[in-house]
Amino acid sequence: MPAHPPIARVPDDVAHDDGDEARRLAHVRPTTWRNPTPLPRYDLVVIGAGTAGLVTAAIAAGLGARVALVERHHMGGDCLNVGCVPSKLLLRGARDADARSDEGFARTMARLRRVRADIAHVDSAARFADLGVDVHFGEARFVAHDAIAVAGATLRFGKAVIATGARAALPPIPGLAAASPRTNETIFDLATRPLRLVVIGGGPIGCELAQAFARHGTAVTLLDAAPRLLPRDDPDAAAIVATALAHDQVVVRTGVRITAVDRGDDGTARVTYEHDGVTHVAVGDELLVAAGRTPNVDALALEVAGVAWSPQGITVDASLRTANRRIFAIGDVLGGMQFTHVADAHARLVVANALFRGIGGGRADRLVVPRVTYTTPEVASVGVVPGTPGAPAVDTVRVDFAHVDRAILDDATEGFLAVHLRPGTDRILGATLVGAHAGEVFMPLVHAMTHEIGLVALGRTIHPYPTRGEIIRKAADQYRRRGLTPGRAALLRRALRWLS
Repeated sequence: MPAHPPIARVPDDVAHDDGDEARRLAHVRPTTWRNPTPLPRYDLVVIGAGTAGLVTAAIAAGLGARVALVERHHMGGDCLNVGCVPSKLLLRGARDADARSDEGFARTMARLRRVRADIAHVDSAARFADLGVDVHFGEARFVAHDAIAVAGATLRFGKAVIATGARAALPPIPGLAAASPRTNETIFDLATRPLRLVVIGGGPIGCELAQAFARHGTAVTLLDAAPRLLPRDDPDAAAIVATALAHDQVVVRTGVRITAVDRGDDGTARVTYEHDGVTHVAVGDELLVAAGRTPNVDALALEVAGVAWSPQGITVDASLRTANRRIFAIGDVLGGMQFTHVADAHARLVVANALFRGIGGGRADRLVVPRVTYTTPEVASVGVVPGTPGAPAVDTVRVDFAHVDRAILDDATEGFLAVHLRPGTDRILGATLVGAHAGEVFMPLVHAMTHEIGLVALGRTIHPYPTRGEIIRKAADQYRRRGLTPGRAALLRRALRWLS
């Protein structure tokens, strides 16, 4: 696998004179930093200072372990620098009434840089040094089963955690790499609003950014090979998102085959694709690729440490341990569900599993993991999605927001809740919620799944009126009404007559 060059956060043709980039970098990659002299042996060496690595290092150091944290680029990883934080700031700016202009986009990007710099201290090298962590900048490479080399030094360890994350992947489309497309790693460097944007990829990132740029006044074309958007989500939810994107004037083309990409003489990107047997060309001033991710393992020399991996990610067992009993791996580098909250959850498991095996800890395969696509409306899901490969048979209870008073009052009735139950029971196996603030509203369902609380018991919770959360109680009411069969209703009527 070829080496991955350092990410160019701010291209030469983009100048930021607000000083916020310098403030961020002073926290996440200070130019004056000097790596500490290594200890003879660390209890734990953590490779990668994204969410997974930072949480692991902070917890372990807080428990008294001797910890080294290694980062090749920027503290905070994708989430702070090129992922969750900047993308949600871009989405927030897109909701402003005056977003659809060059000035509106400039204000959004200025605020993005400012807020990102404001919160960067939480992930800073100085803060982690204050927590008792030895922070080393440089490329980590295994040189033994119990040692890595970084910046000319050797760090020996009792245990190690690989938390190197993943990066945007480029599909093997002729001419794509040569066209210098943007990914999440560079799209937030833009200082001026592109008039036209072509997005390749109809998953969560592609949908979120397509909508955000469209709401800033960019003409957006979204292309995806899958037959529909959000192919891992509920089809009805994906259809609502597709309608919302169309309302925002995003041109969506699914089921396409992209045959070539090139840059014109004027610098514009031209994407040639086939759709319904007809060849088309989408033209953009900018081209964004959001079509999957690749684990960052190429420079680690994993074979030296006896760590097994594949193009999908590092291989671990349920305790997050690799083939080398001293080494664990967590977060995006595993493939699978690549979310910040999964990285955080893995970190909390791995400290106990690595340092205190047999005391606490737990199995990663038993985590109940919610996922949210932050379009407008949002799509929140957890557990089973019927119709996807391997999904079991379920009974589904569905309530539309059109029947929820708060949604009616807010004139925001689009969306629904679908709760998927084990057949013949009220045990929740999964749920999808589509609507405003879905990521917050559906959290009681995640809690119920985590603690094996049935829908009936969950429905006994009193919700303040009027709130969108009442949709969960309505789902429980609907489930209970299903149990009132004609035979049971007749028995109840006879009982009432007898009691009266």
